Amino acid sequence: MPHLIKAYVRIVDRISDYVGYLAAALIFLMVATLLLDAVTRNVLNIPIHWAIEFTQFTLAAYYFMGGPITLKNNTHVRMDLWYANLSDRGKARLDLVTVWCMIFYLGVMLFGSISSLQYAIETNERRFSMWNPSTIPIKALLTVCLVLMLLQAFALVFKHVATLRGERL
Repeated sequence: MPHLIKAYVRIVDRISDYVGYLAAALIFLMVATLLLDAVTRNVLNIPIHWAIEFTQFTLAAYYFMGGPITLKNNTHVRMDLWYANLSDRGKARLDLVTVWCMIFYLGVMLFGSISSLQYAIETNERRFSMWNPSTIPIKALLTVCLVLMLLQAFALVFKHVATLRGERL
């Protein structure tokens, strides 16, 4: 494989790792927020109205940010009924077919997320709740993570092609 493709795969994999590690750290933020909510509500009798909704936004960010590293590490859910019995080249062939389906799906998702982000910015969209947070940050994060997942999907294409050619990336 050309040096440029190898560099692309290496850079995208590294970015996916960093984003994935940051996503893993969000678990601690969610636990701390829920613990703070429980203590203030049950011990101090001072409910924090934003805690549950903040945790929901953080959980959404966790899912979005975990997508690229899941693709990179090949830890996503798969039906292994036939796949496990295939050779490495057979797996690469099948993965090339499915990764193009995923790229199409991610492209449609990205188109929708950009449209949704534009709407949120134009209308200053907010959640209808007591906290009333803006939806712009979470929609922007979704869009960025979809771009990163698309970049990682193309890195997978290069890895599968390299496998078919008998090379390692």
